[in-house]
Amino acid sequence: MNKERLIPLIVATALFMENMDSTVIATSLPAIAADIGTSPLTLKLAITSYLLSLAVFIPASGWTADRFGPRTVFSAAVAVFMVGSIGCALSSSVTDFVIARILQGMGGAMMTPVGRLVLLRSVDKSALVNAMAWVTVPALVGPVVGPPLGGFVTTYFSWHWIFLINIPIGLLGIFLALRYIDPIRSEDPERFDLYGLILAGIGLAGIAFGLSVAGLNLLPWTIVVVLIVIGCISMTLYIIHARRTASPVLDFTLLRLSTMRASIIGGFMFRLGIGSLPFLLPLLMQIGFGLSPFQSGLVTFASAVGAMGMKTLAARIIRTFGFRNMMTVNAVISSVFLAACALFTATTPLLLIMIILVVGGFFRSLEFTAINTVAYAEVEPAQMSRATTLVSVNQQLALSAGVAVGAFSVESTMLVRHLNELDASVFAPAFLVVGIISAASSYFFWQMPDDAGNEISGRKAVEISSRKGAAKGMAKAAAKAASETTQDARDQRLG
Repeated sequence: MNKERLIPLIVATALFMENMDSTVIATSLPAIAADIGTSPLTLKLAITSYLLSLAVFIPASGWTADRFGPRTVFSAAVAVFMVGSIGCALSSSVTDFVIARILQGMGGAMMTPVGRLVLLRSVDKSALVNAMAWVTVPALVGPVVGPPLGGFVTTYFSWHWIFLINIPIGLLGIFLALRYIDPIRSEDPERFDLYGLILAGIGLAGIAFGLSVAGLNLLPWTIVVVLIVIGCISMTLYIIHARRTASPVLDFTLLRLSTMRASIIGGFMFRLGIGSLPFLLPLLMQIGFGLSPFQSGLVTFASAVGAMGMKTLAARIIRTFGFRNMMTVNAVISSVFLAACALFTATTPLLLIMIILVVGGFFRSLEFTAINTVAYAEVEPAQMSRATTLVSVNQQLALSAGVAVGAFSVESTMLVRHLNELDASVFAPAFLVVGIISAASSYFFWQMPDDAGNEISGRKAVEISSRKGAAKGMAKAAAKAASETTQDARDQRLG
């Protein structure tokens, strides 16, 4: 297998491990809490500490990759994630478990952006769509595979194994990375912006953590609001600081590029809707329809099947229609399937639910592949590390916002209807709200130039080939017409 096919698989495997692990713990919290002698609510700190660690360390990933090389940092990130996984499995107290999860978050914060950087620097632009299709799948499959896998492993084996299964995957990833990824390093790494990292870290941690716990009743609303406000103030100070430094950890000047701007703003809105799906759908299936966590996981897994079916067709579809046209229309189609979840009731056949989720998963995955790829269409090689950092931060905030908007919509519906307990009817408005927000992203995709990303998709070459074919056809037609005219003239003379 050549490198252009193998490297995306190496990166995708590591990202799958990180994406799955961030959700697999959810269904196993009661068993873990009982084993280490605490309550599931207290152990929610493990989830939030992981998110905080991600938010704080993602901004440092770009500089770190330039300083030490993407291959070295990527392999080290996988190793740190493995050490954190072992720490989780060996934990005997809440403190141990939270420290181990923070360590996992540090590894995960480096794996995602640096993994993309490895891909961008190792794969030719003409093959980038296919490569991104592989990397996109873990982000969609991980969150829906995690909960049922966690429930299965915890029920039939032991909760320790949900962390220990990362070890063989991680060792294989490190071996393949060191063997097949070239040791590329920036010749002139920039000065490290420590002050910017502190401001951005506090800002992102406050916003991401505040949005993640909003509506989950983990903290009082006053504290949640204070966290988000502090985060916003810190990010504002960071933006002011970034304008005065030559090497910001988050480079917002990249938003001047039309494709990056569409990927960041439009992608945020689209991901917000999709980010709410792993939160809303299992609740609807379990609380609304009375399914077990394992049964619920099997149903929601249908969207992952659709996502995996997309990867072989993504490049062809984008090449045929172009990034702008495809992303604009497909954002609306994907959002319609997301909003269609509002129609699910206890009497809706499970087969019909799964069909909608499979087809919706296909279109969502196609959109994600396009968003992740077109972001780098206009980025210069020297800016790639900054670009991957900015994209990763945006994704993390969008997913956190998705959970917050979904939870807020459910709580608002309960408040309006004067309900004290969740039932199936309160989820429909939430699916409609996030569906509308996702559909609105099409406006930003339409703002891209008509030829956006043609170099990546190969659409320009197809158009040139078509034009040459049309020109040849016209030339033949003209020659034929001229020949017929000459023949007519001869016939007239002979007559």
